[in-house]
Amino acid sequence: MPDVYTDSEDEVIINQVLSPSGFDTNKHPKYLVLRLALARSLRIASHPDEEFDFPKSKGSNYSLEQVTGKGRANDDAGLLDFDDAIISLLSVYHEIDLFSDQKQYEKLLQRHIRRGLREIRTSWSTSHDFIAFLQEELFAGIKENSSESSKSKLGTEQLQKALLEIGVQAEIKEKIQGARIDRYNIFLPQVSHFDSLRRGLDKLAFSLGLGNEGIFIQPTEEPKVIGLDIPRKRQFWQSIDGSRLFSWAEEIKKQAGLPVWLGQDVLGRDFSFDLAEAPHLLIAGTTGSGKSITLHALILSLLQGRSPGDIKIAFIDPKLVELSRYQGIPQQYGDCVAHLVTEAMQMLQELIAEMEHRNELLEKVGASNLSEAASNGRLNLPKIVVVIEELADLFSQSRELEAPLVRLAQKARSVGIHLVLATQRPDAVTFSGLLRSNIPGRIALRVQKGSESQIILDETGAEKLLGAGDMLVKVATNSPVRIHGAYITQDDIKKSIRYAKERG
Repeated sequence: MPDVYTDSEDEVIINQVLSPSGFDTNKHPKYLVLRLALARSLRIASHPDEEFDFPKSKGSNYSLEQVTGKGRANDDAGLLDFDDAIISLLSVYHEIDLFSDQKQYEKLLQRHIRRGLREIRTSWSTSHDFIAFLQEELFAGIKENSSESSKSKLGTEQLQKALLEIGVQAEIKEKIQGARIDRYNIFLPQVSHFDSLRRGLDKLAFSLGLGNEGIFIQPTEEPKVIGLDIPRKRQFWQSIDGSRLFSWAEEIKKQAGLPVWLGQDVLGRDFSFDLAEAPHLLIAGTTGSGKSITLHALILSLLQGRSPGDIKIAFIDPKLVELSRYQGIPQQYGDCVAHLVTEAMQMLQELIAEMEHRNELLEKVGASNLSEAASNGRLNLPKIVVVIEELADLFSQSRELEAPLVRLAQKARSVGIHLVLATQRPDAVTFSGLLRSNIPGRIALRVQKGSESQIILDETGAEKLLGAGDMLVKVATNSPVRIHGAYITQDDIKKSIRYAKERG
């Protein structure tokens, strides 16, 4: 009798994991992927809900004998009986006794497995190494034993030796551990060695075996002391829980403007900024860089604690993948998530008309901007944020969309309309000079080439980021700030949408 049911989408990702894009073998049975999915779900703090009880389409079904090895002998084709161990895990996770409730156990097991499959489906790209993905998803942040720690972490002597190889004599004064990097504050007795260090960063990274991941220099306030941000191996990263966003929102719920939270800086301090002061954003990063999750973090930040009278969000998503789930929230601008070129053009033209109307209202009340009019109690209008996912795809269908975007970028800030434009193809065709000159706020995730970093940030550096949400954020400052983005799960998105609908 089957105990765990999947749907067609679940089966697709199971087969992808076993395909050449994943484990590259047809020898592994499907239950292996189901177990990995269970492990992935158990790393999420929130409980899976009832949506996973009833598959929406026909998939497959699996017995406990297959999934947990229930009733199998230890020498039976290598399939051990882990059923009691898994019951124990789920009992502790849910704080209930599942040994006495077999039906509830099977229900929760299915929920976890199907949620884990969804997380793999939405987080892993078949163009990226699946084993590396597993290391990050299942083992990042787990404390290592002392012997493994000593093998994996960079030693002071090793760093000093590598510095000498590029002609830099330095004294290591302090080491600070962040979520993904270790910052070494080093003293340079000879000021001339600073230039040698800056020119030799690529050689230093090569000497330390960092591959394509770069070392970043950070200034300090101490004379002759510079900070070196050196990444650790991925299995020793500490993940940044996306559920932190909700407690952050409680802390700042009375704050004016449009505060958004993306994660933490490299030393573990929360990072947020006011989108209204940005006042528009370009976001770009290659596939797997974490661009979409960053976009969700920004949207969820805007939704928390804000009514439809405070904010409206216009969604344009030509692929109708990432933003379609926000369809129908009370804070939505317009009737739909636009995905056709005609729908996008109509929405942008409506926004331009709204911009002109608001300018007329400001003139009547004698205010220079929406914030001033609101503070004086003369005008109370919601701010509008326009979110476009995959701008390059939109422009490939019609370049005419650039004109209304430029016009909004030039004139909409004072009336409370702000743009967030995202793409995974940051080239000069997508981000033209006219767009870039009118959108000062930039977020660069990992890109393929230094020229792409130059397009986004007006400087190189994003090509040396770690991926998976590691980003350079340039808002209200001349220098980019390095941020590790939080991991926003599908559960976090659903929780925020449910909260928005309940309040609306």
